[in-house]
Amino acid sequence: QVQLVESGGGLVQAGGSLRLSCAASGRIFSINAMGWYRQAPGKQRELVAHITSGGRTDYADSVKGRFTISRDNAKNTIYLQMNSLKPEDTAVYYCYGDTARDRDYWGQGTQVTVSS
Repeated sequence: QVQLVESGGGLVQAGGSLRLSCAASGRIFSINAMGWYRQAPGKQRELVAHITSGGRTDYADSVKGRFTISRDNAKNTIYLQMNSLKPEDTAVYYCYGDTARDRDYWGQGTQVTVSS
């Protein structure tokens, strides 16, 4: 099993920044790609950012140029640097981990609230 623990959420004004962290523990050798989803009340879950074991990244169009995903393999942690935050970025952000089989592991979520 793998445990994913997010941190770094909070309340920020529009235009501000936050950095989310997701620390993995357990059978981390089974994890290759990782990333972040978000879900706002009444909206569908949205894939925000993805990073492969080799460091290739992908982003939702809505966050390109504002968010940056990175990983520190020594710390078994990925990060989501969020700049120029907008009220529409308000959501619960979930970290995930992919195995060769599926998107198997999920964190508990961290709330991000952007005030206007």
